Amino acid sequence: MQTLHLMKKELKDFFTSPIAYIVIAIFLLVTGWFFFLTFFLNGQASLRDFFGLLPLIFSFVIPAITMRLFAEEFAMGSFEVVMTLPVTPRHIVVGKFLSALVFICAMLIPTFAYAVTVSLFGDLDWGPVIGGYAGAVLLGGAFAAIGLFASSLTRNQIIAFIMGTLLCFALTLVDKLLVFFPTAILGFFSQIGADYHFRNIARGVIDSRDLLYFGGVIFLFLYGATLSIAEKE
Repeated sequence: MQTLHLMKKELKDFFTSPIAYIVIAIFLLVTGWFFFLTFFLNGQASLRDFFGLLPLIFSFVIPAITMRLFAEEFAMGSFEVVMTLPVTPRHIVVGKFLSALVFICAMLIPTFAYAVTVSLFGDLDWGPVIGGYAGAVLLGGAFAAIGLFASSLTRNQIIAFIMGTLLCFALTLVDKLLVFFPTAILGFFSQIGADYHFRNIARGVIDSRDLLYFGGVIFLFLYGATLSIAEKE
């Protein structure tokens, strides 16, 4: 109950803030531009290019969404008030995480118009589309947990944004930089890349290893945020 109450409070704060609408507008403009540009150039009834760009775009957009979740409360001194309520650090972290995840889903909903547009021009395979959106939610959850963790470490929103972006960016590109790693550890680094697991799901194939990866990332960073918050009690 406490978690749901906190989630609703954060969602209300999200949708009453102009920054949220600016982030959504930028996200839709960027994804729309690249989608329609590649769609009309390639002439293929597919959302592959849209989903291919999503991890990189999420690396910047989601930290912008989560940067204020803790940093703002630390800076304004309102976190102390929250801690006087009958809630635990775990309730606070999970509530804020769920609010960010719901916001990300709301941000993705308008992009479904891309799939509808493609289906009007060709025979769209809906399997990869459904897989792509499922992967996008999992990827968004993982990056939201990372951004939340970054926000729990500082009272400065800009620092939280930079830390979150660097962590998300690193997980997005790590499997693209395998040529710089020793052969003995290539297998490990190829498996920790978020883009690698996202692309697997976006092909329409649900593999338990990919689900475990995203679940593990979410758990790890939410646990880290919980520890960070507990130290500030």
